[in-house]
Amino acid sequence: MDDIQDRLSASELASFFNELADVAGRIAVTHFRSSVDFERKQDLTPVTIADRAIEMELRRLIGARFPDHGILGEEMGSTAGDRYTWYLDPIDGTKSFISGMPLFGTLVALADEKDGSVAAGMINMPALAERWYGTRQGTTFNGKQAKVSRTTRLEDAQIYTSSPDFFTPGDWARYDALSQKAMFRRFGGDCYQYGLLASGHCDLVVETSLKSFDFMALIPVVEGAGGIVRDWQGQPLSPDSDGRVIAAANDSLLEQALAILNQ
Repeated sequence: MDDIQDRLSASELASFFNELADVAGRIAVTHFRSSVDFERKQDLTPVTIADRAIEMELRRLIGARFPDHGILGEEMGSTAGDRYTWYLDPIDGTKSFISGMPLFGTLVALADEKDGSVAAGMINMPALAERWYGTRQGTTFNGKQAKVSRTTRLEDAQIYTSSPDFFTPGDWARYDALSQKAMFRRFGGDCYQYGLLASGHCDLVVETSLKSFDFMALIPVVEGAGGIVRDWQGQPLSPDSDGRVIAAANDSLLEQALAILNQ
């Protein structure tokens, strides 16, 4: 991201991410627990006026600051740009949002399409006033350094996934075999569980059916905190990945998990 850094210091980039998160958070909390209506998209997932309002405003701010950048968002598709693309998920966890559960967040990532790297990513949880921001230089949680746990044995690990409903029967069998060997498993949280991993509160997150706007922001958050994010084959994620994602606190846990997932 040398070109970006030539034009924008690390602190200026972080400031802009925080500006985006603040704006998204204000819109989200305005509609949260307000009996907001929702529609079902073609894939039957829900979408609310808040999803659309947040993405529209984030696109406006990014376009004004970086008119030559591309944008890919969950609700409004993609707009072409130069080598840099912003990935937006205005409300990750819409089902939580519409049911009054505060475990929803806004995801923002800036990627360099030339080398496939993700320069920065943010998980913002407006109802909880919690925010993770990750780059190659590290990850912060509410402005303070975040670090993954030191757990290295699967039998001592805490493992998360959002919901069994997101798995095919075959993938669920693989996840079930893995998670049964962990110390315990928990369900729910969407993007929040990756923030928990970055802060050392859980050790593994394993999911399927994710889109690029779901996972691009998670990569620098987890890896900036010392963790690792891969697909189920152990390969780095890209916009073309198949949606199977594993985030681990370290290489040892990743290798143990992959061995079971690929038995």
